[in-house]
Amino acid sequence: MTTERQNGRPVPGRVLVTSPRTRAARRPRYPVTREIDEQTGLGEAYMRSLVQTQLRLALRLCLTLAVVVLGIPALFALVPDLRVVRVCGVPLAWVVLAGLIYPWFVACGWWYVRTAERNERDFADLVDGGRDHRDGGRADRGLEGGR
Repeated sequence: MTTERQNGRPVPGRVLVTSPRTRAARRPRYPVTREIDEQTGLGEAYMRSLVQTQLRLALRLCLTLAVVVLGIPALFALVPDLRVVRVCGVPLAWVVLAGLIYPWFVACGWWYVRTAERNERDFADLVDGGRDHRDGGRADRGLEGGR
């Protein structure tokens, strides 16, 4: 190593430190799927997280449905003038209950399934470290493009 002199004093040269040699073995890193399969504390925490997320979603949807299903008869009971309103000769209560509520149920079911699947996809991405699951895992097996 050469040193230069500045104002009569030696100036140390730069030293490059790359990586210290360590003899200690690195602790093997287990994939999260193994933690889940072996039902370790970490795996149970991951599964509990998914179950709680799905439960919150289901409870939120059930609460919304209950408010609407119980709210419609309550509305007709609290506002008696609505009982006599007719739409194309059919009482408004029948139009709402038979014509509007069922399509709304279907829309809520569609939303629930999509959101639950998204939660599961996010969980799978978290567990697998970000791999894309929309291809059904085919890209990982080298079967690009189909079966």
